[in-house]
Amino acid sequence: MSRYLIIAASSSIGQATSRLLEQSGHSVFKTARDSSKIKPDAFLDATDFDAVDQLFQQVGDIDGVVNCSGSLLLRSAHLTNKEQYLSVINASLTTAFATVRSAGKYMKNGGSVVLVSSAAAMTGLANHEAIAAAKAGIIGLTLSSAATYASQNLRINAVAPGLTETQMTVSITGNESSRKISESMHALGRLGKADDVARAIVFFLNSENNWITGQILGVDGGLSSLKTKVKA
Repeated sequence: MSRYLIIAASSSIGQATSRLLEQSGHSVFKTARDSSKIKPDAFLDATDFDAVDQLFQQVGDIDGVVNCSGSLLLRSAHLTNKEQYLSVINASLTTAFATVRSAGKYMKNGGSVVLVSSAAAMTGLANHEAIAAAKAGIIGLTLSSAATYASQNLRINAVAPGLTETQMTVSITGNESSRKISESMHALGRLGKADDVARAIVFFLNSENNWITGQILGVDGGLSSLKTKVKA
């Protein structure tokens, strides 16, 4: 069986991914900023490059790593202050960069790196400026780093979820009006579940899929690529 590192394993998608991997008999090393949601194997501020380096050295040989860190800010650019903007960028893009940076240094035998982008990075959604900027950066990071590290057999891919029912999105999904509007934007007529995204992450981690790199997989019910029918 394989050994994996899940950064921000306390997130809903991180917990779902960990569960699916463990159910298949794999070993999972989990990090979190605190123990409020899970009991992590290590505490980690994934924006700290040195701390992420130390984590990779501590964990040792792994077959794959997933960065599930992120945040959500739905606010137009002119209403977003610098601190809010930097918080979003750091939570998503900086942690993703730190993960790739350490993977490139320490995963010398190759393996799989999976990052989490968003459908908001691939389609224009109002009031998503900061999160769209961060998640679009992850797409660029995925493509560039996949080219850089292909020579050491390190595969780097990303999933790009639509609106997913998680602890982070409860302010939207828990509001009936907002939920119905959001559901109507997805061609399949429903919001995502954490397991929907986790299954895609596990697919990228699977060594049997080792001829796939530099890909962005939309796990979004059609949000980023399809327009729904207009109901009469």
